[in-house]
Amino acid sequence: MKLFHNASYRFIEMRRKAYVISAAVLIAGITGMGLNIGSLGSWQNYGVDFLGGSLVQVRFESTVTDEQIRTALGGVSAPEVTRFGQENEYVIRAPIEEDASITEVAENVESELNAGLSGLDFEVVRTELVGAKVGGELQRDALFAILFSFLLTLMYIAMRFELRFGLAAVIATAHDILITLGFLALFRVEIALPTVAAILTILGYSLNDTIVVFDRIRENMHMKGARKREPIDLVNQSINETLPRTVLTSGTTLAVLCALLILGGAVIRDFTIVLILGVLIGTYSSIFVASPALIEIQKKWGLGRVGEKKKRPEPATV
Repeated sequence: MKLFHNASYRFIEMRRKAYVISAAVLIAGITGMGLNIGSLGSWQNYGVDFLGGSLVQVRFESTVTDEQIRTALGGVSAPEVTRFGQENEYVIRAPIEEDASITEVAENVESELNAGLSGLDFEVVRTELVGAKVGGELQRDALFAILFSFLLTLMYIAMRFELRFGLAAVIATAHDILITLGFLALFRVEIALPTVAAILTILGYSLNDTIVVFDRIRENMHMKGARKREPIDLVNQSINETLPRTVLTSGTTLAVLCALLILGGAVIRDFTIVLILGVLIGTYSSIFVASPALIEIQKKWGLGRVGEKKKRPEPATV
């Protein structure tokens, strides 16, 4: 951490460049969402958890291609076959008939594979079945969970600090979620329940990092002579003082997540990728989005500024 000893980087002065970067990434994400609507019929690549359908994971003893499996499953309506986990291990996703059971789905896949790939030994590792109605409810519940967390974030920081801090934190958190969703749409990462859990984890991580910076800003607002300083200088000082903690926390978290990405296998790969993305975005936003947003809110609504004369002594504001 000696690299950041007595750091004096002018982060707030770089906020306009950060705005351009964030806007470009958001536009790319929105473009990806639009393309998904045209090709997939929905703005995200929803998995079985949200759309409903069957998921059957099979493992073959010998080499086989996804095209061979797809051809063998000609009797299954619109199958989607993707490599998953180890070599010769695949996941088959397909719509299901109404009132079909897990046993019937597994037996149907097995019979189709036995007929189309005779002589190849395989085993069904797992079978999942989700109805379309349940999938729709999960979509609504996931959206409600994210929106409800925004509301609680605003209420908590408004009580813990001030309303302007809460608004800035919500802006930064919304920025993180939107960029993450844009990334998922652009690269068509499958959205499953673990992905929603990862997004909510990102929200908490981003909020925690933002609160650390805001808490130091509030401390510096009460320092002697703070009212005579420019708001931008005070915020820059606060960010630089918390920079070692920010880098250390993000670095250790990313080290663990990279280990999970390499050693955790395909089951948690998408979950880990979303978390890695969230840590990077959350660290970026706490410096280049949340703190500048606090400055902009202060200017917009005129809630006071450093150096303003009051009838009684009050802490400096930014």
